[in-house]
Parts: sequence; C-alpha cells; structure tokens
Amino acid sequence: MIGGILFGCINHFLLLGVSLSATTVGLYLTPFCRTAVLLVVMMSVFGISMGILDTGGNVLILDLWGDKGAPHMQALHFSFALGAFLAPLLAKLAWGTTASTQNHTVSAFDPLMLNRSSEATSDSLFAVPDDMNLLWAYASIGTYVLVVSVFLFGLFCKKRSKQEKATISAQEARRAKYHRALLCLLFIFFFFYVGAEVTYGSYVFSFATTHVGMKETEAAGLNSVFWGAFAACRGLAIFFATFLQPGTMIVLCNIGSLASSLFLVLFDKSPLCLWIATAVYGASMAATFPSGISWLEQYTTLTGKSAAFFVVGAALGEMAIPAVIGILQGHYPDLPVVLYTGLGSAIFTGILFPVMYKLATLPLERQRKGRKSEDQRALLSSSELNDCDEENEEEDAEKWNEMDFEVVETSDPMREPLRDPSRGVLMEPTPEASGQYLSDGYFSVNSSSSLVRHQDKRD
Repeated sequence: MIGGILFGCINHFLLLGVSLSATTVGLYLTPFCRTAVLLVVMMSVFGISMGILDTGGNVLILDLWGDKGAPHMQALHFSFALGAFLAPLLAKLAWGTTASTQNHTVSAFDPLMLNRSSEATSDSLFAVPDDMNLLWAYASIGTYVLVVSVFLFGLFCKKRSKQEKATISAQEARRAKYHRALLCLLFIFFFFYVGAEVTYGSYVFSFATTHVGMKETEAAGLNSVFWGAFAACRGLAIFFATFLQPGTMIVLCNIGSLASSLFLVLFDKSPLCLWIATAVYGASMAATFPSGISWLEQYTTLTGKSAAFFVVGAALGEMAIPAVIGILQGHYPDLPVVLYTGLGSAIFTGILFPVMYKLATLPLERQRKGRKSEDQRALLSSSELNDCDEENEEEDAEKWNEMDFEVVETSDPMREPLRDPSRGVLMEPTPEASGQYLSDGYFSVNSSSSLVRHQDKRD
C-alpha cells in the first residue's frame, strides 16, 4: 500500500533502485544476526522491499507499454517464478548449505557450543556466522541484487526528461465508468486465485504423503512438478501473449484450472491422476495474474494506487487462505480439503471474470453510440446546409462569414478559399467545390452547433 502511494509522487526507477538497495543491505546483514529480534527486523526489510517491487514492477510495465505490454508483463512474472525455483537450488548446489546445516545442527547439542552462542548473543548483536557457506550464499544473491539496483539508478539519471511524456500520457488516461467496481472485483479475483495457488503449492507434499500414501521422495517430486510446470508455462506465456488477447488467456487458464481441480477431487486417491492433474493445474495457474493486469489496462488506466490495491488483495489471499485451510485440514484429515479449495477457487474465478468483462465493456459501447449519434447529427446538418435555396445567398454569405474556419495554407491557387473581391468576405462554394474541399480536408467547421442553429433559422 505504501509503495502504491509512493509511485504516484516519486520516480519509478529511483524508488525501485532504493527498494533493491534496502534488499541488498538486508541480505548482507542477515547471516550476521545473533538475536531473533534483529532477524525479524531484517525479514521485515525484505517484506517491505518486495512489496514495493511487486507493485512497482507492474506499474512500470504499464507505464512504459500500456495496454500493449502483455508479453512484457508475462516476462516480469516469469522472472519471479524462475527466481523462486532456481535460487534455493543454486544455493544448495553451489555452497552446500544442506550438509553444512545438518552438521551445524548436530554440533549444537555440544554444551560448549551452546555457551559460546549465548556469550556471543549477550556480547553483540552482530557476529561472523559459524557457517561460512551460508554467508557466501546470502552475499552472492545480495551482490546480484546490488548490480540490478545500480542499473535502475542509471535509468533514473538518464530518463529524467520523461516527465513531460508522463504528463501527456496522464492527460490521455482512460477511466472506465465502473473503475472502482472493477478494482474491487479484481481484488477479490486475485485474493482467491493467489490463495489457491499458494495453498496447493504449500500443502501438496503433506497431502500426497498423508492422504495418498506417497513416499517423501515422490511427494517432493510432485511439488517440483507443480512449480516447474508453473514456471515453464509462465515462460511460454510470453510468446502466447504476442498473438492472444489477455482475456482469452484468462479464459483458457480458468478452463484448465477447473478441469484439473475437478479431476483431482474425483480421483483423489489415484497417484497417476495426481501427477498429471498437478502438472496441468500448475500450468493453468501460471498466466492468470499477469494476464489479469494486462486485461484491465485495456479498459481503464492503472496507477500506482490501483496496482497496490489488487496486489494487496493477492497478498491477503496468500496469507489468509493457506492458514485457514491448514487448520481445516488438521480438523478433517480424511477429507481432501486442499483439493476442495482449488476446485472452489476455480469455480468462483470462472464465474467472476464474465461479470468483470461485462462491467468493463458496457461504458465503451455507450461511448461509441454517443459518438456515432453526434457524427450523424453533424453530417445531417452539413448536408442540409448544402441544399440551401439561392434566394437567401446574401444571408448565407454573412452566416458563413461569422463561422470559424480552419484554412490550410497551400501554394496551389486552385485550393484557395473563394472570396468576393468587392467585399472581401468568404463566399459560399458550389456543392461540387464544397464536397471536394470537405473530402480533401482543406477547411473544416469548428462548431457543428452553429450549423444547426443556422438551419433552424432557415426553417
């Protein structure tokens, strides 16, 4: 929420650079923390910076490309999925954190180690960690984030002249008639979608081991299949977004989520169905979030506050729904509560999106009808004016002289407006010349209402 407000008054590149710089400081200091309170503070820094980054990344894509930025939006969210999938694996493979953590856990039962750790805790808030591999893992990721923040600061110094462009784009901003209603519905849509996504990804391991009876290695592979399919399809969605509309992608994702979650509920005891449906469910959930943002941008301009609003809805769903489902699954261990959550969310989002589409398209239809009727009245008035009688030629000349015309300067004498050399006033052209002038666009009437008033007086 704070990020959405800040993006309305601070340069986007500067705010993203500062946010990533704070993340870098948190990553560098986390391995040195010796108290739980200090570690909580560092984790809070991560939460604040990631919240600003999540809101600001979406706003920046929309600000640069507008409703044409669907592929870029898919690429942004693909980077989230790819980083979440690869970062823990790279940390374990490169620095051996798993083995070192196990050795450190075993040695923690030594009374001498306990005394040393308590003395270090009482002496200082920061200290060099015993596990240097853990330190290098955090330092490497922090250095990567620091490099990205330097690039963002460079863009800030280079793009200061784009304030004028932002002012022009703000003047051309679109606003749907049901702007606030659409934001509220998208808030609810993302609440259930992200909640179901995180719930299934978090509990599929425990569900497979307790309810289906899989081994832990198989359940871990099932979890990897879900997030792997999720990341892979977000990458493929970059190419699909180049020729598919965001609304079409949302409908396809909803159909895939509904079908896969239904099969999971019907065949909850089948390991084969669990493997296949899990992969399909992860693939179907991949493109929904970025497609939803790109779809809404087609009908109403999203600002920092608007983006922060539905991102908060997604964050609340990520926090609340897994917590509630975890409690219910503990109370009813024989029921596949996790699968019911996925099916219920798919049904709800499948019904909610057509309602959102109807609200988004209604104002556009009314605006088109209004513009069409105005054009018809203007054309009708000009056609009636061309059929004037020759009796009131002098009166018509005075009326035409009072109207404002935009005359395009040209060197061609044949395109000059007709003037009476004796009086120096603009004369009424013949119907043939009038039609030629109007079709070629050499002059135009500024006020159609004056034409209507002139015709009324003639009648």
